[in-house]
Amino acid sequence: MTEGADARADAPALFASSRRRLFSGRRARVASWASSIAVVGAVVAVFYLAPGGSNVRYFFFNPHAMWAAFTGNPAKGILSVGRGILTNIWIFLLCEVLVLVFGLAIAWVRLSQSPVLFPFRVLSTVYTDVFRGIPILLVFLIVGDATPALGLGFLSRQSPAVYGCIALTITYSAYVAEVYRAGINSVPHGQILAARSLGLTHAATMRRVILPQAVRTVVPPLLNDFISLQKDTALLSLLGAVEATRAAQIYASTEFNFSSYVVASLLFLAMTVPLTRFTDHLIARDRSRRLAGAA
Repeated sequence: MTEGADARADAPALFASSRRRLFSGRRARVASWASSIAVVGAVVAVFYLAPGGSNVRYFFFNPHAMWAAFTGNPAKGILSVGRGILTNIWIFLLCEVLVLVFGLAIAWVRLSQSPVLFPFRVLSTVYTDVFRGIPILLVFLIVGDATPALGLGFLSRQSPAVYGCIALTITYSAYVAEVYRAGINSVPHGQILAARSLGLTHAATMRRVILPQAVRTVVPPLLNDFISLQKDTALLSLLGAVEATRAAQIYASTEFNFSSYVVASLLFLAMTVPLTRFTDHLIARDRSRRLAGAA
């Protein structure tokens, strides 16, 4: 009776062990390739066997139309999606720098202890609450319509790309400020006390002790925010800026073919996927480092 019970208890472990042996080494690679081919084949079959599959392939995945949308045709008023993505790239790079600076400044003010900065602490708190609560689409529309109406000279005569950059910066600065603040608060309080006991001022403690440790902690979440920032540069089309999405819309409305949307999507993927994989690499490296330190 006891031997039978022991055999039943060992059965799951034996099954798991045999399953690991079955899906290991070359067999594991074969199983991975087989499952991947099956999934891709199922997706392709849907496109080819669906009643409207031929229409979808012609209007969304037409190779000739995709190339024409990527290169553009100025004679017909068709703008190049390939050149439009360059606008997204420079807007993203500029906004990334501005967001890093403004987000750190806002976080620094929120964590300050000086009584003189009390009104700025209140303003920074209200700022982060407001711009994290308003949809970014509304921020674009408000900034794009209100900024020119202010009549502030050069600021009222800028291009839509500039207004879009302002909208992205003020929105993402609120999110990044909270990321910075979480990283700063994660630094052990004992290190802050040790720095102050050595005679360092609050600013020197923040600059030399807290920020170097906080930045290493917040790099992965910051990169996730910048992946979203890359995608949200497409909202510049709402203000009339000619970037990849707007160029795709112009092609679709001119040629009555939507393959340009697929081209724009592939270009955004070419930007975001490498950054996503790099973020995953940093997270895995940080996790292994923490586990090694704990051991």
